Amino acid sequence: MGGKNMAAVTYSANPVEVFVTSREETATSVAGKNAVFSVRDLNLWYGEDHALKNINLELKENEITAIIGPSGCGKSTFIKTLNRMVELIPSVRIGGNILYRGKDILAKSYKVEDLRTRVGMVFQKPNPFPKSIYENIAYGPKIHGIRNKKILDEIVEKSLRGAAIWDEVKERLHENAYGLSGGQQQRLCIARCLAIEPDVILMDEPTSALDPISTLKVEELVQELKKDFSIVIVTHNMQQAARISDKTAFFLSGEVIEFDRTKKIFSSPADKRTEDYITGRFG
Repeated sequence: MGGKNMAAVTYSANPVEVFVTSREETATSVAGKNAVFSVRDLNLWYGEDHALKNINLELKENEITAIIGPSGCGKSTFIKTLNRMVELIPSVRIGGNILYRGKDILAKSYKVEDLRTRVGMVFQKPNPFPKSIYENIAYGPKIHGIRNKKILDEIVEKSLRGAAIWDEVKERLHENAYGLSGGQQQRLCIARCLAIEPDVILMDEPTSALDPISTLKVEELVQELKKDFSIVIVTHNMQQAARISDKTAFFLSGEVIEFDRTKKIFSSPADKRTEDYITGRFG
């Protein structure tokens, strides 16, 4: 899908406006039968800064993929391309293809609202809304037109149970979410993501602001969620990547240096730069 199929896409700061200079409206999937995302020849520029360089990755369903690498290597930029949040930044240009379930999400006809319903995001710092715990979870379903209180109650409970926090908050549903601890707020944000029934969950260093006990709870939760979701997690924590992921991609200076099974990456990496990074020689 390189060569003549490559296209430059310029995004404005308005997420609704996407200007495609040349691209087939639909792309033929070259993905395996259980690929969620197939990234082909992805390049991204912030103005003149070439932030992502010829990225080729295939992310499979019901797997946890860890994205590792030093600061500034393109990890967060990459996962933000997967639900097109990157287009919120002015002067971004993209070349290549990102197929989600066989359809090119960068095609002019692809609706970003549909994509972000299927591909949820959990950020580095917990960001609950200044509302009650209940309203934080019910917000997404309400946006999608659900008004029946019984159905909303069921969604709220199911989502909080799915995020392993129901027992801690079931007596506090109408209290402000800001009253929760940092670790609880992060699991609340995961529950809020689950409430819209996504297919993929993107996590950008979700435990970096948490204490060790809260980090462990989130890691256990992520491994449990893998049964029902595909998860991509950016992490600076090598031990975390080794503990919870099925596959690991090592990014360096905007390139994927190595992508393989996590056990292989951490036991016998093929590239010396990967070995140098995971053993702490740099980064």
